[in-house]
Amino acid sequence: MGSSSSNEAGLRRLTSLRAQNPEVYYSDDDIVTADDATIAELKRIAAGNPRLRSRLCTHADPSSGLHEMLIVHHREAYVRPHKHFGKPESFHLIEGTAQVVIFEDDGRIRDVLEMAPYGHGGLCYYRMPEKVFHSILITSEWLVFHETTAGPFDPSRTAFPDWAPDGGDAAAVQAYVAKTGTLAAEHLAKR
Repeated sequence: MGSSSSNEAGLRRLTSLRAQNPEVYYSDDDIVTADDATIAELKRIAAGNPRLRSRLCTHADPSSGLHEMLIVHHREAYVRPHKHFGKPESFHLIEGTAQVVIFEDDGRIRDVLEMAPYGHGGLCYYRMPEKVFHSILITSEWLVFHETTAGPFDPSRTAFPDWAPDGGDAAAVQAYVAKTGTLAAEHLAKR
């Protein structure tokens, strides 16, 4: 992977990585670093994955109590609406633009957060409490963000609604994303 740091001689070394699966990587380094080359490598990995995403977990392993991740999504990646139990999350945008859509439990849009990196006029950070359905509509080619949440990883602490497709049917996903994008734009226009 392309992340590097300096040693005493000023030479760069690559961050060590181990694949948890084709989308998820961990580092065995004591101090985990990331740079432009790291992000480029995560984009390369994401482009080769069916779900068009990748992540570098900077915590030691799935059992860690605090999870910090650099996450990369391509514009065509589907982020299924979901909510978490017992684990708030924070999101700091590094590159790209997106709309974070916050839903009522019945699927109606409660709010839309227009996200952009610091200095670009949008929100660059949010902290989401637990039990709030949310999703991401990516409005740039790539979205790169830093996410922090509570561990350990337990899939039963995330719930998905029945009003959004699960991702298995590409046509249903495309229709849902288009509809949600239209509703998000209408919501923003009412402000």
